[in-house]
Amino acid sequence: MQTDKPDPEDMLPLTPAVFHILLALAEGERHGYSIMQEIAAQTGSQLRIGPTTLYRSIKRMLEDGLIVEVDERPDPELDDERRRYYRLTTFGQRVAIAETRRLAQAVAIAHKKLSPGGAFSLSSVEEAY
Repeated sequence: MQTDKPDPEDMLPLTPAVFHILLALAEGERHGYSIMQEIAAQTGSQLRIGPTTLYRSIKRMLEDGLIVEVDERPDPELDDERRRYYRLTTFGQRVAIAETRRLAQAVAIAHKKLSPGGAFSLSSVEEAY
């Protein structure tokens, strides 16, 4: 039996920017600048995305149904009316979960291959860098 629901696996692999945007929105609605700040915070500033990358990614994510723009706004007294807020969709959540599984599998393979007795040891890889 076929279903009209898109398969999250068809969206993989995600770019790091898209994956981290999804993670930033997992806890609730955010505007663009807040998304950039959350990504920097959740990665210990190892990943910083600029406005061009952010808004190109958001445009594509809106088209793919991973996120939606939220019509409801916070209190205008507390917010800039030019800000656009975004929310994760159910499909976006399913894609984020699928990508998390994919990355976990890749990490498991890397640990197996890089552990003692594997092709390389983790310590020799760390020494090379």
